[in-house]
Amino acid sequence: MSTPADTSMTALGQKSTRIRRRIRIGGTVQGVGFRPFVYRLAQESGLTGLVRNDESGVYIEVEGAREAVTSFESHLTASPPPLASIDSVVTESIPIANDLHFSIEHTRRDHDAVTQISPDIAVCDDCLREMNDSSDRRFRYPFINCTNCGPRYTIIDKIPYDRPYTSMKIFPMCAACEKEYHDPSDRRFHAQPVSCPECGPRLWLRDGQGERISDNPIGDTIDCIVNGAVVAIRGLGGFHLAVDACNDDAVRRLRARKAREDKPLALLMPDLETARRFCAISDIEAGTLTNPRRPIVLLRKRLDGAQVAPSVAPDNNYLGVMLPYTPLHHLLFDGRVHALVMTSANISDEPIAIGNAEALARLAGIADLFLMHDREILQRCDDSIVRVTRGTPALIRRSRGYVPSPVPMPISIEPPVLACGADLKNTIALARERGAVLSQHIGDLDNPAALDFFRETIAHLQALLQFTPGMIACDLHPDYQSSRWARAQNRIPVIEVQHHHAHLASVMAENGVADPTIGIILDGTGYGLDGTTWGGEVLVGDFHSFDRHAWLTPVPMPGGDTAARQPWRMAVSYLAHSGFSLEDITALSPAWSIEPETVAHVVAMIERSVNTPLSSGCGRLFDAVAAILGICMQNTFEARAPIALEMAAGTDPLLQSEFASCSTSRNEGRGPVSCIDLIHDVVDGVRRRESTRRLARRFHVGLAEKVIACAISAAHTTGINRVALSGGVFQNRLLQEYVAGRLIDRNLEVLTHRLVPANDGGIALGQVAVANARYTSAEVT
Repeated sequence: MSTPADTSMTALGQKSTRIRRRIRIGGTVQGVGFRPFVYRLAQESGLTGLVRNDESGVYIEVEGAREAVTSFESHLTASPPPLASIDSVVTESIPIANDLHFSIEHTRRDHDAVTQISPDIAVCDDCLREMNDSSDRRFRYPFINCTNCGPRYTIIDKIPYDRPYTSMKIFPMCAACEKEYHDPSDRRFHAQPVSCPECGPRLWLRDGQGERISDNPIGDTIDCIVNGAVVAIRGLGGFHLAVDACNDDAVRRLRARKAREDKPLALLMPDLETARRFCAISDIEAGTLTNPRRPIVLLRKRLDGAQVAPSVAPDNNYLGVMLPYTPLHHLLFDGRVHALVMTSANISDEPIAIGNAEALARLAGIADLFLMHDREILQRCDDSIVRVTRGTPALIRRSRGYVPSPVPMPISIEPPVLACGADLKNTIALARERGAVLSQHIGDLDNPAALDFFRETIAHLQALLQFTPGMIACDLHPDYQSSRWARAQNRIPVIEVQHHHAHLASVMAENGVADPTIGIILDGTGYGLDGTTWGGEVLVGDFHSFDRHAWLTPVPMPGGDTAARQPWRMAVSYLAHSGFSLEDITALSPAWSIEPETVAHVVAMIERSVNTPLSSGCGRLFDAVAAILGICMQNTFEARAPIALEMAAGTDPLLQSEFASCSTSRNEGRGPVSCIDLIHDVVDGVRRRESTRRLARRFHVGLAEKVIACAISAAHTTGINRVALSGGVFQNRLLQEYVAGRLIDRNLEVLTHRLVPANDGGIALGQVAVANARYTSAEVT
């Protein structure tokens, strides 16, 4: 195709062709300072043209000498703004226009939106320097931001990312902010949330009755925290409940009011140096803590350093620590408090509170004081949680700082898929073309407020991304709230995906793998194809289908779901299944603080098959062993017993020398896998009064060797040399590191989760992949 061109003289007197190019940039390129970057680059290159946001990302027209345009295009992708992520660049030549300057144009909204939105990003060092400069007009301003930092996803209503489409639209810029906003040389050039004390959001402090009580809200908040108060603080994605983390009375008071008996509480520490006083921190963990995404990072407690209150994380070897990510967080530390408990502001299992009136109503009786502001939060967004395993950060909860960055898919998604996730740790996913956008953490859908949040999130993300699903994916479970919602949608095909198939597909998808893979899937509960509860499986499959190669032998769950809340019931079941008599079981039960008559009743239920559904759930096996060892009798929060068993095993890596022989190592590893030998080993150890640590470690290694043997069997049978690890049990660092290491030693490739959680928070991604494969193979009409 011929392109109209012009010529001009270069400095050496040679003719140079003048050209004009149209460039479309896709990816996370809105709300990250991309247009100002393009403007400055064009100015430096002596080019004319324009740049604007549109539904696809950033649209550029650039004109000038061919050499200058070529150099511009090279720098465009080689050195974009730090928060930008470029997925696609499409360039074409167009007729020259002979315009006289380069301009930033207003956004156009002509088509459905397909661009990506930046997550919320921690305040940058430049803004912090200004905030701490007494001569700066934003001195100690708790909402300072620029194009490189600040709120994004939680304040946006729709795209493109422009101020009128955010919660900042109610704050007209003052003259000084407006000048910065329109100055191409300024760091706040076209920064949508730009504001200052004169024109922007403001803070105030209220008492429990909602009355304003302070002219110095930050200083008085710190005073109250030092004196033991519980303060609700409105942040970026919702309210937090804060107390002094070194004041055990305050922490206990918070727990009692929040109805959070012993689940670990997150901590906010002022800087990395302080965090090192409380925790042992590797270089990778330090990098994760200081990353602009600012997740909570699980860190090993220091035994020889500073200590937080025992009630922060009872019976746990780790602390969940994050560093400040908002300007307000930095202002809360003036040297009097070294660590703050900073936990989601809610009653346990409810969504986080975001509105001022909502917080006053929902948190009455929990918070003594309320530190509020008037920048509305448009999307609830809990803090993300990361744990470093095998030297790699892996997400346990994917939320603030990561959402809504898309997860690349190894396959093309057509038509667009809405995946509804699971009912525990729910997230949803919207996927089209080669990417999937997972929602922030929604929570457990057996709570009515969380179910409302689930519906709100689907509606918001569909509107935000201009997304119309061509099909819906959901879990196979007939009674999941998420699946009921999916089936109630009219005129859209619904594809039901088996829970553990979704786990396998999830870890494959995030690793860019679509070919058949062996999956070791270990979790608590998943509805099986045979109508029983699965949860300890070795699968062989791809996105389209799977074969169940091996599984833990199912045992009764006495009382059904009650057994998942009371680990001692699973102890009784596994003991009875392993051939122990009622007399043997009741001899062990005094350590459980359970009456012999109650134990006898549960044994009778099992013998008569009364309300005792079968389960192969690995989480239930962990429950049983934790109870037999006397570690945990009640799951006061999900997976408390398995976590307690991991903590009892210590933080040192597991060793093969601790292996107790198991039956699977002596057969082909296909079909049901008995754990009777593991139970007998634990009981024998209890009777010999071996240390709990030793028995907990030996159980971990014995179970690991069983699933490893099954995976190796599957590899020999199928010729597949790739093994994927997924399911919530693999959040156990000891187990995951041991299993992965042993498989790698056998020259097998191992896939693990990094981008999405191994738990049910990653299920939606797998549902997308499976639903797409089944749809494209014409299984669905």
